[in-house]
Amino acid sequence: MKKHFIYLSFLALSFTLLNCGIYSFTGASVPANVKTFQVNRFENTALLFEPGLDLQFQNALQDLIQNQTNLSLVTTNGDLLYEGEITDYRVSPTTATSDNKAAQNRLTISVKIRFFNKKKEEDDLEQSFSFFYDYPGSALLTGSQKATAHEEIFQRLTQDIFNATLAKW
Repeated sequence: MKKHFIYLSFLALSFTLLNCGIYSFTGASVPANVKTFQVNRFENTALLFEPGLDLQFQNALQDLIQNQTNLSLVTTNGDLLYEGEITDYRVSPTTATSDNKAAQNRLTISVKIRFFNKKKEEDDLEQSFSFFYDYPGSALLTGSQKATAHEEIFQRLTQDIFNATLAKW
C-alpha cells in the first residue's frame, strides 16, 4: 500500500512539473518550446555619455540569462529578443556637508527595454528600469570606483529585467 502511494505521488508530481513548463531554481519559467534568446545592442541615448556602457550592459544581460537558464544565445532569430536603450546616466549629490559640499554622490543608470517572445506574444513587454549606486562625495567616479558602481547597478538592473520577463515577479 505504501509503495503504491509513493509511486502515485511521484507520478502526480512529475505530471504537474511537466504541465507547468520548464522551471529552474532561479525562478525562471521558460516554456519548453523556447530554446534561444538574443540581446541586441542597447543604444546609449543618455545626455551624459559613458563610452562602452552599451556593450557592458549588453554583456551583463547576456551573462545573467545564460547563467540562470538553459537558453542558447544567438545573434539573429532568437525565440526571445531583448533590445532597448540606456536612457539616463547621471551623477547627482544626495547629501551635503555644512559647507554645501557633497557628502555623498549617486550614480543613476536607467534603461528602457523592449522584450519580444516570438512563441508567446502576450508576454511582450516594454518597460523602463533604473537603479543607483551611492559613493562618497570626496571620491571620483573613476577606475575601480566606477567599475564597482557599474557592476552593482548592472547586477540589479539585469536581475529586475530577468524577473519581469522570465520569472514574472
